[in-house]
Amino acid sequence: MAVVSIGSFTLESNQTLHDVKLAYERCGNLEAPAILVCHALTGDQHSIGTEENPGWWAGLIGPGKAVDTNSFQVITFNVLGGCNGSTGPQSINPETGEPYQALFPLLTIRDMVRAERAALQKLGIPHLAGVIGGSLGGMKTLEWGCLYPDFVDTIFPLAVTPAYSDYGIAFNHIGVQAIEGDAEFKGGNYEDSSKLKGFQIARMAGMVTYRSSQLFNGRFAREHNGKQFNVESYLSYQGEKLAKRFDANSYVTLLKAMNTHDVGRAKVETGIFSLSYTHDLLYPQELMLPWLKEQPNAEWQLIETNFGHDGFLVEFEKWGSYIQGKLNQLFVSQPMR
Repeated sequence: MAVVSIGSFTLESNQTLHDVKLAYERCGNLEAPAILVCHALTGDQHSIGTEENPGWWAGLIGPGKAVDTNSFQVITFNVLGGCNGSTGPQSINPETGEPYQALFPLLTIRDMVRAERAALQKLGIPHLAGVIGGSLGGMKTLEWGCLYPDFVDTIFPLAVTPAYSDYGIAFNHIGVQAIEGDAEFKGGNYEDSSKLKGFQIARMAGMVTYRSSQLFNGRFAREHNGKQFNVESYLSYQGEKLAKRFDANSYVTLLKAMNTHDVGRAKVETGIFSLSYTHDLLYPQELMLPWLKEQPNAEWQLIETNFGHDGFLVEFEKWGSYIQGKLNQLFVSQPMR
């Protein structure tokens, strides 16, 4: 696992984390312009992955693909607060010699971006041609444009809005309450995240918001296996699956960070190319479009899909060409600045 250390890091809360590390994946020609990819809530740094284990955006990134690794190098960090190699609640607190667990501080989206900026400096990357990400990654993408307009040429925020909606905050609250209300959670000092039923329920609640009612109704059609409806077994499976691979404290930390996201009053000088997706319950276009219209250099597209919010993780044939076309227009067909 590739990891970069950024030392001590002071958060917006004025709390300081020590010996901070970010795990990352870096692919493509290391002399080429750099594209930073930001993952969603339960994603990780493996956006490309390997032939044996493709990453979560392997359909979008690679030789000859929409984000062409023949023309760009691509970097993805596991988010600060995560649980896939970056400093988070499972990490050892150097002050106690034990995992942080409940002692891990609250984060903001801006904290995550500032940490990645420090990591890029450590990696010797002086400039980004673009930043692209969806959902939580889209929040980070917008913050990159706000914080570092001279460091980033163009941002590609997908499936996101300038501030997290009350609807999204409501479902995050359900998730946090389910986890923190589980007796086995023990205030964040649990023994085994995979056994937390509240964590599984939180994931089930989230899954309902990620895809449209049209997709759920079309896929499950009230089919029953004799014991329960297929949609019920699907949600139970998804809850158990996430609890086995992710950490509950990280999940709570990231949900609470998402709630803080708000760049609604910002004017972003960096170029913006944004995609929204139909039936996205959490980040609807009607909350994004008015903000985009106020920006000095913004373009956008609405992608028709029944996948709703999850549209940015699938059906690359529908929207990957928009990303590819904009990257080619900005960086491939003309020399970099």
